[in-house]
Amino acid sequence: MLAERVRPASTAGRIAGRTRWWRRWPAWSGYAAAGWSLMYGSLGMYWTAGGGGFPFAPIDQAHRSGSVLEGSRSEVVAPIMAVLGLLGAVIALAMVRGIGSRRGAVAMIAVGWIAAAGLTLFIPDYTMIALVAFGPLLLVFAFTGVPGAQDGIGDILYWHRTNLIILFAGGLLWTAATLAYQRRVRARCQHCGRHGATGRDPSRQTLLRWGRWAVAVACLAPLPYEITRVAWYLGYPLGISPAFLKMMQDTPGMLEVGLGCAVASGVGGILTHGLVSRWGEIYPRWIWFKAGQPVPLALAVVPASIVSIVLVPAGLMMLWTANVRHGWALQIPSIFWLLWSAGLGGATYAYHLRRRSACRHCGQGGERDPSR
Repeated sequence: MLAERVRPASTAGRIAGRTRWWRRWPAWSGYAAAGWSLMYGSLGMYWTAGGGGFPFAPIDQAHRSGSVLEGSRSEVVAPIMAVLGLLGAVIALAMVRGIGSRRGAVAMIAVGWIAAAGLTLFIPDYTMIALVAFGPLLLVFAFTGVPGAQDGIGDILYWHRTNLIILFAGGLLWTAATLAYQRRVRARCQHCGRHGATGRDPSRQTLLRWGRWAVAVACLAPLPYEITRVAWYLGYPLGISPAFLKMMQDTPGMLEVGLGCAVASGVGGILTHGLVSRWGEIYPRWIWFKAGQPVPLALAVVPASIVSIVLVPAGLMMLWTANVRHGWALQIPSIFWLLWSAGLGGATYAYHLRRRSACRHCGQGGERDPSR
C-alpha cells in the first residue's frame, strides 16, 4: 500500500470540504476515469457481441471522421476496446486505492499516460478544435436550425464524431487521474505538484524569457494557415489549383468559414501575447469595469490549455492524411498546428508558474522575492 505523505487525511478532508468540486479533482478523477473505462469497456463487449453502433464502422464519405481508427473492423477493434476498458477500470481503481509495489506504481503510471495520450491526442481528429471554434454557433443553431444543406445539429454531431468527443473526455480524466497518482507516489502535493525539497519555481525573469520564446512560436506557426485562407477569400489560389478555388467559391459558406477560422486564429495570437504582457496579469484601462484588478489565473490558463491540447489531434490528422493532389495549402499549413500547440502550451505553463500563489492545500509557495 502506497502511503499518502502530503498531508494528514483529516486535514486534507477539512480542506476538501471547503472547496468546490473541481478543486477536489485529485480525489475524484481516479474514480471518474475508472467509471469511464468501465462504461467504454462494456460498450466494447456489446460491439464484440454484434451490437450495432460501432463508432468506427465504414460509413458514407460525408459522415466519416478523420480518426486513425475510422473504417476499422468491429470484430478486431471492439474486443480490444473491451479488454482495455475493463483493464483500465481496474488500474484506475488501484491508483485511487494506492495498491501496488513501487515497481507496480511505475507500470500503472506508464499505462495511465499512454491511455491519456491515446485518447486525447492520437485517436481523435479535428473535431475538438472545430467544437472549440464553432461551439457558440452550435448553441445558436440548436434554437434556430442549421443553415444550408445540413439536416439539423445531428448532421453535424453525428455518432462517429460524438464518439471522438467521448474518447477525448475520457483522455482528460485519465490525464487528471494519472497526474494525481504520480504526484502521490512521488510525495508531492496532488493539487500543485510542489515538493518541499525541490526549491522554488524559476524566477519571474526566467519564466518571462521562456514565455516570450514560446509566444513567438505560437504566433508564427499558424501564419501559413491564416495567410492562405485570407488569400482564398480574396480570390487568390495561393497553394491550390484555380479549379479547386472555383469549387470553393461555388460552395456557399466555404470560403467564409475559412476566413472566420483565420480571423479567430489571429485574435488568438493577440490574446496569446497576454501570457507575457502586463495586461495579461492586470486588467487594462480599456476594460473599465475591471481596470486595475488582477486577471484570474484560470481565465487565461484554462482556455489556453484547452486550445493547446485540441490542436494536437487536428495537426496529427493532417500529418497522417496529407495529400497535395489539389495543392499544398489544403493541409500542409495545418501540420504547423503541432508547433502552435507546443508554443501555446509552453507559454501557458510559464504563465501559470509565474503567477501561481501559495497552494491552499499544502501551503507551499507564496509571494516571490521581487529581486528574482
